This record gives sequence, C-alpha cells and structure tokens, in this order.
Amino acid sequence: MDTLEYLLNECGKALRNVGPAEREHLSGLITSAKRIFIFGVGRSGLIAQTFAVRLVQLGFRVNFIGDMTTPIIAKGDLIILVSNTGSTMSIVKTAEIAKRIGSHVYSVTSERDSDLAANSDDVLLIGSRRGKTTAAEAPLGTVFEGAAFLFFDSMVPELMRKLGATEEDMRNRHAIWV
Repeated sequence: MDTLEYLLNECGKALRNVGPAEREHLSGLITSAKRIFIFGVGRSGLIAQTFAVRLVQLGFRVNFIGDMTTPIIAKGDLIILVSNTGSTMSIVKTAEIAKRIGSHVYSVTSERDSDLAANSDDVLLIGSRRGKTTAAEAPLGTVFEGAAFLFFDSMVPELMRKLGATEEDMRNRHAIWV
C-alpha cells in the first residue's frame, strides 16, 4: 500500500467514531461562547492554530493560548485543547486551571484515560494511539494530527451554515485581504 493511501485509510479509521452529534455539540459550544481560547503544542498546536484562523474568519472572538496578546481566561469561556497523548504538561495544566476557573474545557485527544481527558468537560476521541501505526508509514502523531485537521475543517461548513456566513464573508476577514 502506498503511503498516501495508508494515511488516508488510517485517518478515516481514526475518525470513524466521530459523527454528526459530536460536530453539532462542538458547533453549539462555539456559537454560544462569548470568547474562545485554543491551545496545542508542537504539530498538534499547528493544527489547533489552523482551526483558530478559520474561527476568526467566521467572525468569532478567538485567542491562541501562549500568544503575548492573549487575555486571561475567565468563567464561561470555551477552551479547546488539542493533544494526541493527552499528557503534554502545558496542555494538562491549562485544562486544570481553566476547569478551576469555570471555563468549559473541550479536549481533542487519542487517549481516553489521559490526564487531559480527566480535566475536561468534553472529550473528543480521535483514534487510539495503541498499536495503530508503524513509524515507517506514520511516525509519531501523524495520524492523529491529520485526522484532527480533517475534523476541524469539517466543522467550518457547519458553522458557516449556522451563521449564514459565506466564503465571501470569510474572505473579508482574511488576514491577507485578498
């Protein structure tokens, strides 16, 4: 099997248990949130940032945790955390603090029994890290990251419909003003 075909197949498997109900739940949280904070580290952080960009283009008030201009989180804020292992210390600590403050913690991980999952109000499980991939075809978190990217991108058209937003509306909020 070709590597691209392998990755497409594995990402599909990783998302098999994610259905319309999960997307509807997250879209409801997003559309009702006053402020949205997103955080991830490493490649998971890059995937989280791509979703943050789309949310900004949809008109939401979004901050990426760790940026110098990010305000402090508060009670009632929505926090979306992305971590394959669910054990990245900075992500887990962010979840603990946000939960203690009264923010809604929504986590995307591959580990049901992780510290991150234990400190979250909602957990979206994408695949499972145990015995799933070979380093030769998908090293480290490749499948999780690809599947998370696809999941977050699947949210955009749903949010567009809920908001009545068009691609032109999003383009008008695009950072490059094209």
